[in-house]
Amino acid sequence: MSVRLPFAWMVCLRYLREGRMQTVLILAGVTGGVAVIIFLTTLISQLQASIIDRTLGSQAHIVVRAPQAANRTTLPPDSTAAVVQPRAQRLRSIDQWATVVRLAEQTRGVVAVSPMLSGSGFAVRADASQSIALMGVDAQAFQRIVRMPKYLQSGTFDVAGTNAVIGSELAKDLGIVVGDKLRLVTLDGRNDLFNVAGIFDIGNRDLNRRWVFTSIKVAQSLLDLPGGITQLDLRVEDIFEADTTARQLQAQTGLTVDSWMQTNAQLLSALSSQSMSNNLIRFFVTVIVAVGIASVLVVSVVQKQKEIGILRAMGASPRRILSVFLLQGGFYGLVGSALGSALAFGLLSFFAKITRNADGTSLVSGELELSVVVSACMLALVVGLLAAALPARRAAQLDPVQAIRV
Repeated sequence: MSVRLPFAWMVCLRYLREGRMQTVLILAGVTGGVAVIIFLTTLISQLQASIIDRTLGSQAHIVVRAPQAANRTTLPPDSTAAVVQPRAQRLRSIDQWATVVRLAEQTRGVVAVSPMLSGSGFAVRADASQSIALMGVDAQAFQRIVRMPKYLQSGTFDVAGTNAVIGSELAKDLGIVVGDKLRLVTLDGRNDLFNVAGIFDIGNRDLNRRWVFTSIKVAQSLLDLPGGITQLDLRVEDIFEADTTARQLQAQTGLTVDSWMQTNAQLLSALSSQSMSNNLIRFFVTVIVAVGIASVLVVSVVQKQKEIGILRAMGASPRRILSVFLLQGGFYGLVGSALGSALAFGLLSFFAKITRNADGTSLVSGELELSVVVSACMLALVVGLLAAALPARRAAQLDPVQAIRV
């Protein structure tokens, strides 16, 4: 039993079969256009994300600290000029820091909070020593701020008990491997012997030489600050809202709150300029591709003006004729979108394999972003429908004799 197709479908398939070469060329144009939009948009987005991750991935987005002690103003004997004497800054704990942690966790946009106690000291092994920044952390909370396992060269990020995790430059300077013993000494002479549980490379030589992680409890004992912490590290969902969140927390707590946008002004300026350039590139690429797709489809419909006249002479209504070309435009849009998405995925995967960071990791992930794919496919479909519908509607309203003679 044969199935009779509706009039519009039957005519549409006939046009597609009769103009096979034209169908292939139009599909190639739509496929290429969709692939270019998806590939370039995803590539630009992932390159920017890679820059941000490599720059901000090893630091908190917001840091909360106790206010510094005010300077003292004195008036020397036989002098009318006051002298400002900077007050010696010692380690100061954040008052009621557990309450501040709860407040930060409830703040909109904050996704992670990690308490830290940091102070200066020395790492000593045999006759060699190196100045360090001793950093007491809660390992689980800190890894929500900085993904330390990603940076580990060897061992684990384990700071339980008397375990310590050190940077690769410090390990090289002192000739240390995982499992070796290391003595940490504070400026007031307090010291303890630690087992090196892990060695990291955070991508910054200075930090690799200075950062030494222990547990908060051990750091509190060494730095003589029982129960205290010197700062809270925060990670936010939208990095470009960090400054707004920092100002909000400062107003609520009265503490010193700095965002990465304040401490990395040059990076912020570069990222803002890059974002503007990326948006302009995306806009112009999208417009050029859309115009290209529309032009090809418009020409293909105009070329069938004679066929439209014949259909009108056979009694086909303008609405039926319009539905034929809407189906044709929809076909080009849908099939071209599917092929273009597949081509973009292939290009992105190939690019991910041939481009590497200095540490050997992929520069881009090679994965498509669903929102970009959906947007590009919707654009191709809408452009396909409009480019087919507008000239077809105009041609269908012509006198059949006039359309045939054209």
